[in-house]
Amino acid sequence: MDKVVNPKGVCLVVGAGDGLGGAVARAFARDGHPVCLTRRVRNLEQLEVLAGEIRSHGGAAHAFGVDARIEADMVALFENIEARIGPLEVVIFNIGANVRFGLVETTARVFTKVWEMACFAGFLTGREAARMMVPRGRGSILFTGATASLRGREGFAAFAAAKAGLRAIAQSASRELAPKGIHVAHVVVDGAIDGVFTRSNRSDVETLLAEDRVLKPDQIAANFVWLHQQQRSAWTHELDLRPWAEHW
Repeated sequence: MDKVVNPKGVCLVVGAGDGLGGAVARAFARDGHPVCLTRRVRNLEQLEVLAGEIRSHGGAAHAFGVDARIEADMVALFENIEARIGPLEVVIFNIGANVRFGLVETTARVFTKVWEMACFAGFLTGREAARMMVPRGRGSILFTGATASLRGREGFAAFAAAKAGLRAIAQSASRELAPKGIHVAHVVVDGAIDGVFTRSNRSDVETLLAEDRVLKPDQIAANFVWLHQQQRSAWTHELDLRPWAEHW
């Protein structure tokens, strides 16, 4: 692969699934960024489909099978992108791990795995992004949060702990990196997102979509692009997104 430096810089989406992650990747590709997409190796074939779709619409896309919980693999991913594709300008962490277990049923293994996926992997992503961006004095690191980032519901102790931890990482990173020219933002997606998870748990999604009562991935993705494009005199650190009819 020949390295071609795009003036807009590379966008990396860690956790580019079929829903929001894919929408974010497409949005940044439309904005002119070469996009790099990651999912675990077992999902690489699906990821290649997304990359092919982006390329078919004139964008540049590269798929990587990576377990974002493994430090050595994440270090290698960032170094590989910088060396072979171009300088990273925006990095989005979008791994969810939204699973429901009652408190008594939550084993140590479940809790640890959810934390690794939704919190520790976010730390690794943010750290490696900062390592690349700080010497250049520019870039955006964006984290996808959830309702659980702010309050823990029944049955979601592990998920809430991980998402609250990710929010704290974003806050700490923002205070450390903003003076160095790096925009760190945390997006609280407070409501159901149209996608596989919502459609497998509700039968009225089409009605809700028609009434704008669920979050649409493309609209969320547009906000990620907007965050990256903000001028530094008025950076947003935390953005709270919910449908007009969502209850507080």
